[in-house]
Amino acid sequence: MNKPGLKETWTVLRVLQWTAGYLQEKGVDGARLDAELLLTEVLQLDRVGLYVNYDRPLEAAELAAYRQLVGRRARREPVAYILERSEFWSLPFVIRPGVLIPRPDTEVLVEEALARAAGASRILDVGTGSGALAVTLTHELPDVRLVAIDICEKALEVAQENAHLNKVAERINFQQADLRQLPAGPFELIVANPPYIPQKDLAALQPEVRDYEPQLALAGGDDGLDCYRALAAQATRCLSGGGWLLLEVGIGQAEAVQQLLSQAGLGEIFCRNDYAGVARVVGGHLVTAAA
Repeated sequence: MNKPGLKETWTVLRVLQWTAGYLQEKGVDGARLDAELLLTEVLQLDRVGLYVNYDRPLEAAELAAYRQLVGRRARREPVAYILERSEFWSLPFVIRPGVLIPRPDTEVLVEEALARAAGASRILDVGTGSGALAVTLTHELPDVRLVAIDICEKALEVAQENAHLNKVAERINFQQADLRQLPAGPFELIVANPPYIPQKDLAALQPEVRDYEPQLALAGGDDGLDCYRALAAQATRCLSGGGWLLLEVGIGQAEAVQQLLSQAGLGEIFCRNDYAGVARVVGGHLVTAAA
């Protein structure tokens, strides 16, 4: 979108078409959607508003503001960081640099947690990040008290902001802690989406992830399993009898994580695929002694 001449008119439709092509040339996936999201920010419209205003010319100040946002996206900065917001489980979330952007795949973990949360009163969210899991579960389970931990102070600040945004802050206890030293509990349910990218794979990640998202929330050690080992080793100490440990896993990691849970003494170990058919959630529960 080069600076137009004085007599040149940039309508909403023309701007979107140009921007989608430009971002596509820069290697951006979903270029048209991103072009629309950035323009909704500048014009303070929703996407439907864009469609009914296709012929509307943009003012010079609007073009300048839009050009700045498009430039950031062309440098592969994620849209969620540019707009400082995202959506998870149809709930609004504030997103800022230094905090992992929640993914739709993680909603499968929410589904599994809700299916096992009957009667639960205490839940632990390990590595809460933006608070996506903690806020969503608390929103869906009105009788639950939840503890959410993260080692990163910035993440905890954003998570607390999201808890207030979604009106569940009074039922979440945010704590700065390392996942290698979990709170004693006991908890009826522990959920975690831990760092699971093997060290050797970090350099090959998409620029949006590699260059912008926090390494602390991505790097899982040499084989990507460091955090799973730590969580499995503490499960029997932190879970109440019959309590569940539910973990999001990376591609190709499900079998190894299932073995870790089995070796830790958990039972009824299962694996759940996401909606793309990728093994995404592994879980097991603390077996109680037979009566």
